[in-house]
Amino acid sequence: MPKILITGSAGFIGAYVVGEFLNAGWDVVGIDNFSKYGELRPAYSDHPRYRFVRGDAKDVDLLKSLLLDCDHFLAAAAMIGGIAYFHALAFDLLAENERITAAAFEAAISAHARGSLQKVTVLSSSMVFENATEFPTPEGAERRSPPPSSTYGFQKLATEYFAQGAFQQYALPYTIVRPFNCVGIGERRALADHEVMSGNIKLALSHVVPDLAQKILKGQDPLHLLGDGSQVRHYTYGGDLARGIRVCVEHPQALNDDFNISTATPTTVLELAEAIWKKVHGASKPFHYVSDAPFPHDVAFRSPSVEKSKRLLGFEAATTLDEILDEVLPWIAEQIKLGTI
Repeated sequence: MPKILITGSAGFIGAYVVGEFLNAGWDVVGIDNFSKYGELRPAYSDHPRYRFVRGDAKDVDLLKSLLLDCDHFLAAAAMIGGIAYFHALAFDLLAENERITAAAFEAAISAHARGSLQKVTVLSSSMVFENATEFPTPEGAERRSPPPSSTYGFQKLATEYFAQGAFQQYALPYTIVRPFNCVGIGERRALADHEVMSGNIKLALSHVVPDLAQKILKGQDPLHLLGDGSQVRHYTYGGDLARGIRVCVEHPQALNDDFNISTATPTTVLELAEAIWKKVHGASKPFHYVSDAPFPHDVAFRSPSVEKSKRLLGFEAATTLDEILDEVLPWIAEQIKLGTI
């Protein structure tokens, strides 16, 4: 039975990914230090094929020991948050994530040299395309585009160069995965959240779906949007994203290559806001909104090409935004009652 080490296993995306690998029959070792949300106990905690280690993903010796009998390594740990993080924690995002990335690759190079580790799969980000000018943006455009303006985007691009360097110097096999706008259940207010007001309501995460949802569920009217609402994103269900990551780990065509993992459907923030409003209020309450000043790193248009993952891996993210909202909105409503958002 194959075995994988997943760093950042208690994170928002990490929780979906751990469940996906367990359901697919893998043995999973997860490591997390609970630095983002505090201590959590996910549903799979007692799964017989899951081992959780509370520890720091920057601890190279710990990672080396955990990789001793692992076939694969998903380097997913990172200091990450919504767009407010890009400004409030601009240096920390760069410095801390660089340390995490360096530790992951040092451990992976060592494990591969011993003959145990087959490949490292690196979780990058759509933010590497922050200044892209090609749309839909294909893999490879990150090298042709101006570099990301945000320190977060720049560091995620650096993780891809870590993969390049480790392959060129140490022949470490790799796959690079770029997720686009993960949406699902499990996001909570982070311990390091700064207070950011949007009208009369404090933003939960500066991630657009939970923030719009909580404002609408709390009755904000008119709804405050960051920017004019024309920003385009591809909202990808966490379960689809996790499946895409697993396929990237498993598929032979993913070896030493990079993939955008995303829904193919573009949606403007205004379209998203109206969809959530109608889910919550139905036809009984007309939709009103006002525009507030956007954050500087709020990319106006982000739209990936997903042709490569479909052609080479047979992967498509099929869950619609309507289906996502039907699952996510009741969960956010419950979290509002519990005070976690």
